[in-house]
Amino acid sequence: MQWIDRLSLFTPSDFVGCVFLFGSWLIIGWIIENPPQKHKSVSVLMITYRREWMRQFILRNPRIYDAQILSNLRQGTAFFASASMIAIGGGLALIGNAEQLTSVASELTLVSAPTIVWEIKLIVMIFFVANSFLKFVWSHRLFGYAAVIMSAVPVDPKDPACIPRADKAADIGIFAAKAYNRGLRSVYFGLAAAAWLGGGYALIVACLLTNFIIFRREFASLSRVALLKETS
Repeated sequence: MQWIDRLSLFTPSDFVGCVFLFGSWLIIGWIIENPPQKHKSVSVLMITYRREWMRQFILRNPRIYDAQILSNLRQGTAFFASASMIAIGGGLALIGNAEQLTSVASELTLVSAPTIVWEIKLIVMIFFVANSFLKFVWSHRLFGYAAVIMSAVPVDPKDPACIPRADKAADIGIFAAKAYNRGLRSVYFGLAAAAWLGGGYALIVACLLTNFIIFRREFASLSRVALLKETS
């Protein structure tokens, strides 16, 4: 009964916005990773290049260039993981001082609501940030696995173990990139969730804008056009 009383504190637009937020996050992620064959996303198009990278890696000697690329990828995941951890700490600190947040948010939105309402909204934001942290950490670890496998690829291209190990490294790199992209999408929707502090309608607008930005970058960006030119 207590939870029912708390749910009554939210408006219908809050419920619609919340469902739209989580639904958009799940659906657009699935579409990006499983796009139509005739209209692939940038993430899927990059898979071909990641596999080709490992094939070129076999023939390259020395392999310092490849090690530098992998190091840069790991630095990127480490940076976002650290930033996500800081954001989680900031969100928990806000929950600990929710009364101050309530007064500030009420002045901005001109709506007075109990502290529990703002705490729940913050928890939703922290959920997305925590999910992004886990994805970035896993991506960082997978890139580390890929580095080890790449180191195990024989220097001699004629070695029978060369291609299979290079393919394994490519697969692990692809899984790492997928986790990295999922982490980025969680960051995007975490920012959209922040708009919920302005009300349910603000959350819906933020979700629409986030979907538009992600969809455009994956399916209608200049980078996608460049990738298609290269593969055509």
